[in-house]
Amino acid sequence: MALIVYILGPVLRIINPVPYQCRPSATDVAHSCEGRNRENGATPTVPEYRQAQLRWSWFSGTIFELEMFEQGETRCYTRATLLTRCSDQPAVQDTLVSFDRRLIPRFVRLQNRLMINSTKQPVILGVRYFLAHTPGLVRHGSKPSRDLMANPGLLPSLTSHLRSFQDALAYPPHRAFLGAVYPDDLEHLPKPWYQVTGQDSRWSPHGEIMPEEEFYALLKIADDFDLLWLEEEFTREAAVALADHPLISDSDVKKLGAGIALSAIESQLKDSASALPLYLRDGRLVGCVNRAHQQDATLTPDVLLENLACKASAAMAFRTLLSPSLVSQNSSGPENSANCIDYVINSGEEAVGERYQRGGGNLGKAVAEMCGCVNATGADVKAFCCGPVHALVMAGALVNAGVYKKVAVVAGCSLAKLGMKYEGHLGLDQPVLEDVLAGMAILVGEDDGVSPRLKLDSVGRHSVGAGSSQQAIFRCLVSEPLERLGLRYQDVDKYATELHNPELTEPSGSGNVPLLNYRLIAGMATLEEQISKADIPDFVQRHGMPGFSPTQGHIASAVPFLGHAWDRLVAGEMQRSLFLAKGSLFLGRMTQLSDGMSFILERNN
Repeated sequence: MALIVYILGPVLRIINPVPYQCRPSATDVAHSCEGRNRENGATPTVPEYRQAQLRWSWFSGTIFELEMFEQGETRCYTRATLLTRCSDQPAVQDTLVSFDRRLIPRFVRLQNRLMINSTKQPVILGVRYFLAHTPGLVRHGSKPSRDLMANPGLLPSLTSHLRSFQDALAYPPHRAFLGAVYPDDLEHLPKPWYQVTGQDSRWSPHGEIMPEEEFYALLKIADDFDLLWLEEEFTREAAVALADHPLISDSDVKKLGAGIALSAIESQLKDSASALPLYLRDGRLVGCVNRAHQQDATLTPDVLLENLACKASAAMAFRTLLSPSLVSQNSSGPENSANCIDYVINSGEEAVGERYQRGGGNLGKAVAEMCGCVNATGADVKAFCCGPVHALVMAGALVNAGVYKKVAVVAGCSLAKLGMKYEGHLGLDQPVLEDVLAGMAILVGEDDGVSPRLKLDSVGRHSVGAGSSQQAIFRCLVSEPLERLGLRYQDVDKYATELHNPELTEPSGSGNVPLLNYRLIAGMATLEEQISKADIPDFVQRHGMPGFSPTQGHIASAVPFLGHAWDRLVAGEMQRSLFLAKGSLFLGRMTQLSDGMSFILERNN
C-alpha cells in the first residue's frame, strides 16, 4: 500500500499541480479565502480541515475511493490544494491524507472525471447500414395499399413509375446513406438527383444496397414458421444469387428449401384474407406471405410481412457491422465478434406480438439470433422516431454502469412507409423514390482510446412539463446540453437532426424538413445572442447538412449521419457532433405530447 501511495502522489500532482506539503499554513489559507470573504463582507478566517481515506479499489475500476469526515463548516471554496501523502503518517493499508476542505468540490469533480474516463466510458465502436431496393413491395406500403383498395385502376400508373435497381444504385442520397458520398457534397451535384447515373457498385464504406430478388430470399431466411412461400424457379435463382454473398452462409441458403409450386401459391392467394402476394418490379409473381392465425388481427399477412422485413433488414446491417472482412472501422476483429455481444436493443417501429399482447416483441433477441450472437439477450425500445436515440443513450448507460461491455443498437425498416409520398411523385411524373427499406446497427462499448465518446453528461431530453412548442423542444435538446457543458452553438461541428431526403418530401408539400430544423437551431443561437440574424445562412451551411435519408421514420432521425461522424471524429477532422431526434407521440392517441432526445458524440482525445 505504501508503494501505491508513493506512486499515486506524483500522478495526482500531474493532474492537479500543487505544492507538495502536508498542510498549508494558516496564513496561506486565510489569504486564499480573502477574496471570497471580502465579497461576502466577512473577516478572513481559517477554515477547518477534512480527512480523506485513500484506498485501492478493484471493484469500482478507479484508483481510489474517497471518504469524507466532517470537522467543521466554511463557505470558502476558492483555491484547490490536494495533498496526496504526509510524511508524518505511517505507511499502513488505509493511509489517512489531510487536505484543505476548500478543495472538496474540485476533488469530487476530479474523482467523477476519473470514473467517467475509466474503461467504462461508453464509445461508439462502429456503425453500419443496409438498404434493400424493393419496388415490388411499394404496393404494400400503407398509403399505396389503401389507395389501391379504393381504386384498383391506380396500379398501372404506380408500377410504371418504379425505378430499376441500377437507378437506385446511382441515386446520390442512397450513396450518402451508405457512406460513399459525404452529405455536404450533395449540394454540388446537379438536381434532380434521381437523374444521376453511372454508379454500379452495391457496396459502399458503410454497407450495401441489395436488389429485391435477394431481399425476398432474405425474408425467407428470416422466416422460422414457414409464413413465406417462394416459387420453385425463383427459389433456385435466389439461391444462386446469394451463394457468393459474403454475409450469407450455407445454412442460410439451405433455409430457402426447394420452393413451392406456382399453382399452390396462386391457389393460396384466392382468399385475400389468408395470403398477400409478392411481386417483382416487372409484375412477376414469385411468392406469398400467409396468415399465421385465422382469428388474430396481429398475425395477418401484411403485419407479418412488415415484421419479417424489419427483422431481415436489421439483421443484415448488424451482420455487416460484425463482419471483419467488410468493416474498416475499429469494430472489426475477434474482440467484437458475435460471441462478444452482451445485449441487443431493437429500436424499430414494428409491433411484434399476438392478440393478447399486440406489441410484446422481442425483435431485439430475434435479430441477435439471426446474427449468431449466442451469448446475447435483448429487448425492444419504442419511442416513435426518436427510438434509436433513446436506445443509444440506454446502451451507453448500460456500458457506463458496467452491466454489459458491448451493447448493439439495431433498427430495421418501416415497410409501411414505402410509397408514402407517391402521389406527389406521380403528379410531377417522377419516379416513386420511396422504394427502399433501410436498416442500421450501432455497437456501443467501453472506451478503447480511439472510438468517439458518447457523452452521457450531454444528454438532452424533452420532459413532460417542457412544453410542446418547437422553441421549447430545441431548448431542451440543444440549448440546455450546450449550457451544461459550457459550449456555444458554434462549438458543435455538425448537428444531425431529421435527415429526410427533401426530394422525397417536397413534391408532396411536406417541405425541406432538415433545412427547417437547422434554421430553428440557428434561430435559437440568435436568441441567445451567439450569432446575428445575418449569420443564420452561414450557420446553417456550416453546421447543418442536406437531407439524404429514406423516409423510414426512426431511421431518418439523426442516426444516418452517425457513420460519417464516426469516420471524421476518428480521423481528427471533427471535434464533436450533436444528434437530436423528435417523436410524435400524439400519433398513437395516448397523449398529446411530443418527445425528443439528444446526445453529443465527441472525438476521443
